[in-house]
Amino acid sequence: MKRVLLFLITNFAILIVASITLRLLGLEPWLGQQGINFNSLLVFGAILGFGGSFFSLAISKWSAKRMMGVQVIEQPSNETEAWLVATVQRQAREAGIAMPEVGYFTSPEPNAFATGPSRNNSLVAVSSGLLSSMSRDQVEAVLGHEVSHVANGDMVTLTLIQGVVNTFVFVLSRLIGQLVDRVVFRNERGHGPGFWITTIVAELVLAVLASIIVMWFSRQREFRADAGGAHLASRQSMIGALEALKRGQPHGLPDKMAAFGIAGGLGQGLRKLFMSHPPLDERIAALRGQ
Repeated sequence: MKRVLLFLITNFAILIVASITLRLLGLEPWLGQQGINFNSLLVFGAILGFGGSFFSLAISKWSAKRMMGVQVIEQPSNETEAWLVATVQRQAREAGIAMPEVGYFTSPEPNAFATGPSRNNSLVAVSSGLLSSMSRDQVEAVLGHEVSHVANGDMVTLTLIQGVVNTFVFVLSRLIGQLVDRVVFRNERGHGPGFWITTIVAELVLAVLASIIVMWFSRQREFRADAGGAHLASRQSMIGALEALKRGQPHGLPDKMAAFGIAGGLGQGLRKLFMSHPPLDERIAALRGQ
């Protein structure tokens, strides 16, 4: 809660600075003459941008269970399930968070993910392929990685960052559309075709640029979660788990879940800018350098 409050206060300050800057540059009066109230536009954009992100976060556990077919372990029915629950329970206690729900999903690919609206309301799930292809020590490290995501508040922070970029994409695309409509197409009344076409194109371009920022943060949090997994299990076990993932060449999770998994996709060149996870070689090198 403290993280959310500080983040919201920071972004409120950004909005004030943006408004003052536009006024000092003389742009706010011009926008007013064009029928645009910048403050109202910014507030409306924030409601839309943050509203969608927070709604996705609120239903993240529910949607993940259904999307991935997660079987939550309510009462362990075998030794493996009992070990999974006991391991996550121990790690959650060490990380200082409430016990997450623990589950598994059927997939031949070795993978795992954590999601949930808060540190004390989360889900950690592993794939059947991960359980069958890794040793207990390696699975323990993977669980530690996911518990670290929860303890670091990564789901909430990523949601907040997504909300910020959504807001600025919404606002800037409309300001650009207004500018082009008035200056280039010289439309003096209402919003002409130039406004709508330019706004749509600007939204697409800005959304691509914004996703680069979001994915950069996502990659940084993977390094922190790897370090957390090494702490909750052992560095060698975490390295071994990543090496096992590398040998398995995982295809990853569906797009909506990819940022929350242990494994990422493969990327070359510019594609690396849009990866939610760093290359496995970089993650292994980072752990060995600690």
